[in-house]
Amino acid sequence: MARPAYSIGLSAPTAPAVRPRASRVASPRRFSLAAFQRLDPAASFGLIVVTLFIVVGICAPLIEPHDPLAQDITLRLKPPGFVDPRSATRFWLGTDGLGRDILSRLIEGARVSLLVAGLGAVLAATLGTGVGLTAGYFGGWYDGLLMRLVDVWQAIPYAILAIAVAVIVGPSLPTLIVVLGITTWVNYARVVRGETLAQQHGEVVVAARVVGASPARIVMRHVLPQVSASIIVLSSLLVASMILFEASLSFLGLGVQPPTPSWGNMVLDGVEPIRAAWWVAFWPGLTILVVVMAINLLGDWLRDRLDPRQREF
Repeated sequence: MARPAYSIGLSAPTAPAVRPRASRVASPRRFSLAAFQRLDPAASFGLIVVTLFIVVGICAPLIEPHDPLAQDITLRLKPPGFVDPRSATRFWLGTDGLGRDILSRLIEGARVSLLVAGLGAVLAATLGTGVGLTAGYFGGWYDGLLMRLVDVWQAIPYAILAIAVAVIVGPSLPTLIVVLGITTWVNYARVVRGETLAQQHGEVVVAARVVGASPARIVMRHVLPQVSASIIVLSSLLVASMILFEASLSFLGLGVQPPTPSWGNMVLDGVEPIRAAWWVAFWPGLTILVVVMAINLLGDWLRDRLDPRQREF
């Protein structure tokens, strides 16, 4: 009877070892990069428009075809595409009642809206995040006192509060930024407090307490990064509201003051000649519509992608 081959010094063939596949735990950075690779058409439109809005706002003095403050009464209420025969210059979107180029004023208005909405969101996020982290992490009477303050502040109609502050202090760009910040910080406070409460008994926070980390270090190094996604999403949604609110106050004469161009006061400039010169109010109104819609589309997409409950990788 033949002996098996492995009895003369050859080892029996063995199957290759199969290593267990390690589960991939998505880091926030990996998740963010993967999320941005799955843009849908609506989010792509929003990202393109928002990027263009930011670039135009930053580079406004370099790309304005005319001086946005220059007045020429002989060129008042010229239609879109008008060419000045004296200088052969074209006014692509027409001119307003004082002969100012509407396109240049729209570009300068983008700079104002970007500054107001950006600084207003930073101020609101700083105040609201600080209150939310303190209330959620320390709890107890800190939580009760701060949340009652949030309840009282949220019960005040923010539009009336903003108008009252603008009337008392006086309308100006810094006043508008402060008004936008102090009327929207409660939204951050509630969201951040809820996220902080959810992180209280997490493994990272418990381990940091065991090793003796200070509360300030735990909050800044371990809790704040975990709630940053919610802050980003909320900021993207509130910026659109701030642009609308700034345009509304400027339209009422309580926001950015002439001659500084703002989309809101540009719409106001076009109310009186609306029948004879529709383009004066149409272009800034259309710009507000497109930019706000794009920011909302991008914010909705960010909310869907950065929501921890929807992470699949």
